[in-house]
Amino acid sequence: MIKFLGELKQKAVIGFVGGSDLAKITEQLKVDGRNVLDDFDFAFAENGLTAFRLGNPLATQSFINFVGEYKYKQLVNFILRYLSEIDIPIKRGTFVEFRNGMINVSPIGRNANKQERDTFEQYDKKHNVRGAFIEKLREQCQPENLDLNLTFSIGGQISFDVFPEGWDKRYCLKFVENEGFEEIHFFGDKTRAGGNDYEIYEDSRTKGHTVKSPAETISICTELFLR
Repeated sequence: MIKFLGELKQKAVIGFVGGSDLAKITEQLKVDGRNVLDDFDFAFAENGLTAFRLGNPLATQSFINFVGEYKYKQLVNFILRYLSEIDIPIKRGTFVEFRNGMINVSPIGRNANKQERDTFEQYDKKHNVRGAFIEKLREQCQPENLDLNLTFSIGGQISFDVFPEGWDKRYCLKFVENEGFEEIHFFGDKTRAGGNDYEIYEDSRTKGHTVKSPAETISICTELFLR
C-alpha cells in the first residue's frame, strides 16, 4: 500500500483523515519507521482538528474550549455513570479518551486486546451497546439537560466519537476545498448513516467511495488516476 501511495502521489494530491489523534494514526500507518507526514500531502488527525500540509502544521481547534470546562465535566460524569451500570461480558480500561477535538468513548475500554475487540464487535452487532449508549447521550445533551450541540459517530470496533456539530470528517474539507482541485475523492468503509465516514462521504464537495479493503482502494484509485 505504501508503494502504491508513492506512485499515486506522483499523479494526485493525497491525504488521510481519521478520528484518532496523530500518535494513534501514526501507529496505524507507519511502516519501517517512516514519518507518515512525509508520505501524504495532507494529514488530518481528529477529523482535521489537527492538520498538516506538506508536513507543516495548520490551525487547530479545541473541544474543551468549545463546550467549556463545567459542561465537559458534567458530560464525562454522565458517561462514567452510564458505563458503570451497563453489563457487558468484559471491561478493560480507558473508557473515555480525551482528544483535542473530541472525546472517544469505549464501553469495553480501549485497552482491550485484538481478540477482545473482535469479540466485542460481534456482541455489539447483536446487542447494539454503542447505539443504545448514543441515544442516552443524545437525551442528556438536550436543552433541558446539558444543552450541548454534539454529534455522535460510531467508528472502528469498540468505540464511538463525541464532537461538536460539524466537527466530523467534513471539518478537514475547509483546508482543501479552496486549493483549486478539480475533484476531491474520499474513500472510507463506515459510509452508512451513523458511521464516522458518512458525512464526508455524502458531502457535495466530495466524490465518495465505499471500500472494504486496501486492495479495493488500490483498484479504484488505479482506475481513476493511473490508467
